[in-house]
Amino acid sequence: MHVSLTDKLDEYVRDKVASGLYNNASEVIREALRQKIATEQSDADKLRQLREALDPAWAQADAGACVPFDLTAILSELDQETAAHA
Repeated sequence: MHVSLTDKLDEYVRDKVASGLYNNASEVIREALRQKIATEQSDADKLRQLREALDPAWAQADAGACVPFDLTAILSELDQETAAHA
């Protein structure tokens, strides 16, 4: 496999190897890919959890069981909380 890197990425990889943290460029690239995979899995897990948390609310909205939304009351409550913490 051949991988082309930008000059900036190539310099980053070379710096990591020169630092002694890695024995060669392949180790740097493998570690970067492992971290990318972990991040993507974490993001997918977070999205799944968010969707699971929202599902009951969507079902409630679809059933017409929503509580009326009073923006003025919400903003007033936030103003009071802000003033209390000031």
